Amino acid sequence: MLLSMTGYGEARHQSDTLSVTVELRAVNNRHLKVVVRATEPYNLFEPEVEKTLRKSIRRGTIQVHIRCERQARPADFRLNTVALNSYLDQIRAFGREAALDAAVVEGLMSRAVALPGVAPEPGTADVDTEQEWPVLERVLEDAIVRLQTMRREEGTRMARELLVMRDHVAAELDQVRRRIPAVTAGYRDRLLERVRTLLAEPGIAVRPEDLIREVAIFAERSDVAEEVIRLASHLDQFRDVTQSDTDGPGRKLEFLIQEMGRETNTIGSKASDVQISRHVVEIKATLEKIRELIQNVE
Repeated sequence: MLLSMTGYGEARHQSDTLSVTVELRAVNNRHLKVVVRATEPYNLFEPEVEKTLRKSIRRGTIQVHIRCERQARPADFRLNTVALNSYLDQIRAFGREAALDAAVVEGLMSRAVALPGVAPEPGTADVDTEQEWPVLERVLEDAIVRLQTMRREEGTRMARELLVMRDHVAAELDQVRRRIPAVTAGYRDRLLERVRTLLAEPGIAVRPEDLIREVAIFAERSDVAEEVIRLASHLDQFRDVTQSDTDGPGRKLEFLIQEMGRETNTIGSKASDVQISRHVVEIKATLEKIRELIQNVE
């Protein structure tokens, strides 16, 4: 079963104290790369998030968006008395040095609570990881399930398309296989015609063994039977991997398509025949389409 490297998954959790949303977006990558975007302090969960994703996903860039909103608690609304007392002491000292009126000093002191660090924004208290990570983990796992569902559906469609293109290559290869005997026979006939033309001229003689040797040399140089057999074997492997392999088939398919391209190029260079060349061009064009498609296979 093939898995696409692109997909989307989202899951949510809502309770009286915590609201969590996790979005997963997957795109192509030769290796697994996890990018986590979350507000503080939830970005500290990045190692745990990546560890969870690696259980299900082998390749691709996974963009993880985490949004957590925790209901404010009484403990979140606390004055920083150390900072406040420090500001007040400094205001009194400044008032004495500058000989300010008491009313002015009192006015400055009344606004000290608005100074930085005295009254932190609610929600910036430390996260209780033992309590909140299990919740976030469950939401993340739900999002992964939805992501994998989309990737499997897309992978199924890709597998069907890959098999159609694979069958097209096999059909073209079968035409090449049928054409091979005619190539040697055609060269022999052309050589015989050339010899007859030469023999019509006075003083020119051609021995039969020379003619046989020339035909044999051509047949050996243009023999692509071995390449055809190997390409057919690669096509069978390609079909099997596409239909049944579940252990990261993307890399196997990439290797097979590379080998098929190599055999096709050899057939095209060795077989000096126009019809075979046309089939080779068609095979190479289809292999290129397959190569582009399997870039999206995990």
